[in-house]
Amino acid sequence: MTTIDDFCSGFAEEAGYLDFASFGPLGRAAIEEQLAVLELMRRARFGSLASLFGQDARVRAAVGTLTGFPAEQVVLQPNTGSGLMQAMFGITGGVLLSATEFPALPVAAVRAADALSVLVPHWLDTDGGPVTPGVIRDQLAPSIVAVAVSLVDVRTGYLADLEGIRQVIGDRLLIVDATQGFGIVDAPFHLADIVASGGQTWVRAGWGTGFLALSERALERLTPVFSGPAAMDSCERDSCERDSCELTDDGVAPPARDAAAYSIGRASPIDQARFAAALEEIGAVSVPAISARLAEKVSRVIDLADEFALPVASSRAENQRAGIIVLEPAADQLTPLTASLFNHGITATTIGGTVRLSPHVSTTEETFAALRGAFISYASTITV
Repeated sequence: MTTIDDFCSGFAEEAGYLDFASFGPLGRAAIEEQLAVLELMRRARFGSLASLFGQDARVRAAVGTLTGFPAEQVVLQPNTGSGLMQAMFGITGGVLLSATEFPALPVAAVRAADALSVLVPHWLDTDGGPVTPGVIRDQLAPSIVAVAVSLVDVRTGYLADLEGIRQVIGDRLLIVDATQGFGIVDAPFHLADIVASGGQTWVRAGWGTGFLALSERALERLTPVFSGPAAMDSCERDSCERDSCELTDDGVAPPARDAAAYSIGRASPIDQARFAAALEEIGAVSVPAISARLAEKVSRVIDLADEFALPVASSRAENQRAGIIVLEPAADQLTPLTASLFNHGITATTIGGTVRLSPHVSTTEETFAALRGAFISYASTITV
């Protein structure tokens, strides 16, 4: 078991970086793994290429360790959006979701509805609040076959109650966009039927990394609409033989009977190896350990905001938050705040009239000092 301090020592982002909800700078393990695979591809030593195609099984096993899904029920995707597209295009019936979710969810639902006319979006009315079990329960209808939510709302930082949602929706499919919580939230993913996530944020594996995990119920009810040659039932998933996915005498083989059906072509073994290394590191230290350390960092940001009377719009309760803190200054104070953050080298995201700060377990004292300096500058501009 790796200690949380050992885990943190593998990262070296610049001081002032507080935007992990957008992108998580890579750690040493992921970078070293990529370099090793690149060297293997450069030399192509006899017999070595087989290990490249073994990266798929490796990373699916790593995803399974963190989600509780069997490896054969995991298929890699280039990003979260691709996984959600696969899921939405495969559904027949009504899907209940909020239009204020990160666009990956509503866009996938609308594109599927427009293209195939078999999915019907039902827009959840949250009255400006979070997606809660109660809100979902009150708007369920017999025609709804699936409910889609974000594990963590990227705008508000709210952590969804998956257990409560599962209780109120019964045996309907539960679709979870886990990007803003995967790797830092010890969530009951086993309660979901469809989990999609990318590795570019909290996993810190870079772009081109993602997955789709499907329950047995989802595999029974979904139709693999986008299913390429690498997803044919006759294809050896981890084989590097060129003819392993060729057509049979009967023509095009049907899609695979497991999650592999929801793929189009082979993923990059470079991305897979980098993703696997990052996931294995998380598994070695454990998500609960990461979550506990991150909770301390988030509390420190909230305490600093309180010290300088900056309104915190995101939840303060640990059971309703993950790694995102949302500041909502008065409209005439937004520009001074963003300018102060910029001038002190703080990387953050401004969304509408709010500022989103998102630390990680590796956020240093130097970063907190820079954030304090930015808040001091901001306070001075609004009190003069």
